[in-house]
Parts: sequence; structure tokens; C-alpha cells
Amino acid sequence: MYDVMGKTVEEPDPETMRRVLEGLAQADDEHPDVSLTHESGWCLSAFGGGLLVWENPDEDSVAPGEMRDVGREETVRLFGLLAAGDIASIDALSWQR
Repeated sequence: MYDVMGKTVEEPDPETMRRVLEGLAQADDEHPDVSLTHESGWCLSAFGGGLLVWENPDEDSVAPGEMRDVGREETVRLFGLLAAGDIASIDALSWQR
């Protein structure tokens, strides 16, 4: 996981994920998001205001998806699913592509 300043957070638990998300209060144009990347290449990025971006930068055939107005606890839940490798559950959500 990467915090808003790009610092690596290894194997974050839900409480650490919440703290990293709180760091979005210091987001700026250069550092707008926090993210978690699974070893499969799938990445979930959270931006201020509840924007989530779901993508696999290594997979050109799949367009990134967006979800807006996502609450903090739902974001933590999705980060937890990604950390556990449950790609299918995240991918099955209503992403705007």
C-alpha cells in the first residue's frame, strides 16, 4: 500500500488502511491518492471525495473502472478484499468504464 506521499506500507491491516486513508486530507495535485496493489497487478486507488479507481496497469485489454462517492468503510472493505486476493469480488462491482 502507498500513502499519500508515496511511502510504502507493507501488509496493512484494516486500522492501518484507515490511517492511510485519513492521509488524503493532505492530498494535493502532485500527491492526489493512496493505493493498494496486489501481486497480480490489480490496483485500487482512493482519492479525496470518495473516488475509487480499479485497474490493472499490466493488462491493456481491461479499461480502468471508477466509482464515485464511496465511503471510507466501504473503501477499507475493498482494500481488504484486494489484500486477500479476492479480485473477482471487486471486479464484479458496478465500475464505470
